[in-house]
Amino acid sequence: MTTTQTIPETVDDVLAEFRSCGALLEGHFKLSSGRHSGHYLQCARVLMNPARAGRLAQAIVKGIPDDVLQRVDVVVSPAMGGIIVGHEVARVLDKDALFLERPDGIFHLRRGFALEPCAKVLMVEDVVTTGLSSREAIAAVAKEGGEVIAECALIDRSLGSADLGVPFYPLAAFDFPTYDESDIPEELARVAVTKPGSRKA
Repeated sequence: MTTTQTIPETVDDVLAEFRSCGALLEGHFKLSSGRHSGHYLQCARVLMNPARAGRLAQAIVKGIPDDVLQRVDVVVSPAMGGIIVGHEVARVLDKDALFLERPDGIFHLRRGFALEPCAKVLMVEDVVTTGLSSREAIAAVAKEGGEVIAECALIDRSLGSADLGVPFYPLAAFDFPTYDESDIPEELARVAVTKPGSRKA
């Protein structure tokens, strides 16, 4: 598998990483947020190569202010999408990586994971679209006794409009239009819909 060996520094660099492994898909997709789009960024595919995942994690960490990084005790990610990128970010920071699951529809820690009281948490996501999943994960960390001091992500599809309630440091933002169920353009509606994410709803 041929991959670039430099740490991506621009949006074009990040998009090139997705294109290089066929992780930028075109069609009609129903996103985890419930919105529809003609483009889908398959983060699991772009992260399947460990060297590429490591480079992307280094790039994410490079974009987080030092004063934030110095306060981080542990990295937490929501399953499933955030697990790999969260683990790689934790590797760069030399911190433990935990993940939240929601088998009953509500995020919580399982598998013996636990947070130290008042632990300072860096939340790591793969893609943020509306921010709903992130806000739910941040609330879950609070219930578990920790405090999310910031969130980072591989991709921000909200272009900065998602309000997470904490500082947010995405590696790249892509302006791929998304549509509500009631306002899908006719040309997109004619294409069979696919739901590529891991969330069932």
